[in-house]
Amino acid sequence: MASAAEQLAANMSLSAFRTADELKKRIWFTLGALLVYRLGTYIPLPGIDPQALQAVFSQQQSGIVGMFNMFAGGAVGRMAIFALNIMPYITASIVIQLLSSTVPHLQQLKKEGETGRKQINQYTRYSTVLLATVQGYGIAVGLEGAEGVVVDPGGFFRTSAVITLVGGTVFLMWLGEQVTARGVGNGISLIIFAGIVAELPGALAGTLELGRQGALSTFIILALMIMVIAVIAFIVFMERAQRRLLVQYPKRQMGNKMMSGDNSHLPLKLNTAGGV
Repeated sequence: MASAAEQLAANMSLSAFRTADELKKRIWFTLGALLVYRLGTYIPLPGIDPQALQAVFSQQQSGIVGMFNMFAGGAVGRMAIFALNIMPYITASIVIQLLSSTVPHLQQLKKEGETGRKQINQYTRYSTVLLATVQGYGIAVGLEGAEGVVVDPGGFFRTSAVITLVGGTVFLMWLGEQVTARGVGNGISLIIFAGIVAELPGALAGTLELGRQGALSTFIILALMIMVIAVIAFIVFMERAQRRLLVQYPKRQMGNKMMSGDNSHLPLKLNTAGGV
């Protein structure tokens, strides 16, 4: 008993794809949404001096700031409107899921099916706005503390920065939900994936430049590449791994003939948690 995705992949041909209007619409919608996301990572916050910001960021990009910048598709380094990315939503989702195992009200909502799930999603959205507001205010204060980054520091800049960053996160949250409903795949995962992939060429070029300058040996660079390939292969293996449970159908009589029972299998995904 193959899954629906496996049956679709086995039966789909190029000619069938050309006539699959619904699938093409979903693919184009997904690509358009990701394009909008990438454009947003290049729109800076109002009141920021790009040169001063670049000078400050170049001194801190090797730490945790650089990691957040990679997940945000470079939006942190440019201090764009999508600098917070979708991370407040992910954090809120994790917190709500943990609370749903301990808070009686959330436990009851989990048992109410689709209605309860919608209510939990609404709580997640409210928590996302709250977290994004706190993080946005922290970023605004941090930018004011960096010399020369903010053109006109003060209450107006903090307010506008918080509103812009929170609005960017809410828009990405909505965009991810739209991709999930009208596009291909999980919208939140695709947004994170697009941000990471966009930064890979720059990271690879930087690594090769360090090798050219002698800061990294050829052996270390090769070891890093082998490790990256091995990790990707392991992730793909775990995502595709299945445990197949044997399903035996009983014998049945059709007219005067006794039909033997068929054997099939029920595929259970090994990594049911997924990526996000």
